[in-house]
Amino acid sequence: MKKFKGIAIPLIVFAIWEIGSKLHIFNDYIIPSPAEIITAALELIKKGILLKNLLVSFLRVASGFGITFAIAFPLAVLVGMNKKLMPYFNPMLEFIRHIPPIAVIPILILWFGIGETSKLAVIVLATFFPIFSNTLNGVLNYDINLLEVGEVFEFSPWDKFFKIIFPQALPSIVTGIQLGLGYSWRALMGAELIAASSGIGYMIMDAEQLSRPDIIIVGIFSIGLLGYGIDYIFLFVANKFILSPYRRGAQSEKACNKKST
Repeated sequence: MKKFKGIAIPLIVFAIWEIGSKLHIFNDYIIPSPAEIITAALELIKKGILLKNLLVSFLRVASGFGITFAIAFPLAVLVGMNKKLMPYFNPMLEFIRHIPPIAVIPILILWFGIGETSKLAVIVLATFFPIFSNTLNGVLNYDINLLEVGEVFEFSPWDKFFKIIFPQALPSIVTGIQLGLGYSWRALMGAELIAASSGIGYMIMDAEQLSRPDIIIVGIFSIGLLGYGIDYIFLFVANKFILSPYRRGAQSEKACNKKST
């Protein structure tokens, strides 16, 4: 029953929308009826326009996110394991963190044009800090008692990280990845709405110029559904194959500690 609670509010909104459209309470031009939205969506799917633009946007997000993770994750681990580096990186990172990615889109277009590079740069800027900050917090907030045990057993720095620090940092890393995925979609939409010749953001902007609110709403719903689907799949995989083994290990460790005491 709990699974269906999440669709209660959307169903209520849909009912109000449908009734308002039938009674002409809403302006049909500004807020098309659900039937018009469904018709527009089917038309876009039939012509391949919706799927093509969604695929383009998805590939941009995947590429930008992959680049970001390859930079932010090892940098966070490096800084977390070498705290002496913090004074060197912290001022610059704090400065960049307060600059909205959308604010640098004009200069990125001047530098790289409206091609893929400028859009990937926007995604990297938007996604970097959630991944970096959460990974760094996870690496720094380890159980010092376990680290002392590792020193007793003469663990190498490599063993200390992968056997003690990294498993404890996993929940924070997963949270950073989840936040980064959401930020990457938001940043990409901003870039595509301003300068693009393909992608779901471009489709929305093109529909606005053609005065097609039905297509705009289809695009908005598509972004939400695709983002929700990616987030759901990621969390399912992370909980089943990453966090669950970590939790089982932590529980067994606690049980062993209780027995020993």
